[in-house]
Amino acid sequence: MNTFALLAVYCCLIAFVSLAGGRLTSLIRMTHLRTQLLMSGVGGLMLGIALLHLLPHATEILGSPSRAGTGALLGLTAMFLLIRLFHTHDHAVPVVDDSGEGASCDGDGSDRSHGDSGRGHAPVCDHHHHHGVKGISWVGLFFGLLLHTLVDGIALSASVIAEADHGAWLGLAGLGTFLAVALHKPLDAFAITSVMNRQRWSVAAQWAANSVFSLACPVGAIAFYFGVSGLVDHSDLLGWGLAVSAGFFIGIALADLLPEVAFHDHDRGKLTLVFLLGIVVAFAIENLPGHSHDHGHSHGHESRADTHDHGEHDPSHADGHSH
Repeated sequence: MNTFALLAVYCCLIAFVSLAGGRLTSLIRMTHLRTQLLMSGVGGLMLGIALLHLLPHATEILGSPSRAGTGALLGLTAMFLLIRLFHTHDHAVPVVDDSGEGASCDGDGSDRSHGDSGRGHAPVCDHHHHHGVKGISWVGLFFGLLLHTLVDGIALSASVIAEADHGAWLGLAGLGTFLAVALHKPLDAFAITSVMNRQRWSVAAQWAANSVFSLACPVGAIAFYFGVSGLVDHSDLLGWGLAVSAGFFIGIALADLLPEVAFHDHDRGKLTLVFLLGIVVAFAIENLPGHSHDHGHSHGHESRADTHDHGEHDPSHADGHSH
């Protein structure tokens, strides 16, 4: 399968799971625990893919750890700003709590379904996850998720392009990035439709918003693919795309994981186990037979890599520090 055909298949599958995610509550009873387990597992997978796949590929292609690190920092900062401006990661908006009963929220966002002790499972409407329900329009949440999903598309396209000519198990270039994006999109779509539902939007309006959202990742992926393939020297753009995407993935993963670590002490064993499982899956994917991160010869970055070796091999840099 050629590179574009594989990317097109990935995009179709991601669009499908995004559409399904918008109707997640009709497919499965999304309790707080199930949502947090999914977030923890996908968070571990995204961290693993960012640090074991995207960033190493970016470093090889750019020929400079400093440039790759700069790209990752830019991506992480952009993700932080999206979350700060649009509350992009209000995922935990289940319809029912873990006991199977609906939960009610007071005006301050505090939950009253679990009594006053605050122990046991976390409230469904806890303050740090649900700014999107009452404090911000679904449009802001939608716009923020749309922007970061476009970057997910760039990450997917860059991974497929970078890996296509350098070894991939069964020819499935970018498999790890595809799995990370595909498993995360239902959570994003679920967040949008859940907020719209609580703000009393019709099912038709929810379906329309979710349909538009499901196309964001394919649009980003295909636009980046043709943008890169249309350039004579596209390696720099590809490398920066991978580096920025790595930062985005790290930001997405931490936005999902850190609130749970900071505010809850329930189900720690389960959540930690699933998080570690996500990392193991990422590690396994990156070590499948035939996988390689060696881009130096094919992209012609030997000279650039040599200029960034801090003078270790060049006598002219013996007294200086080349960066």
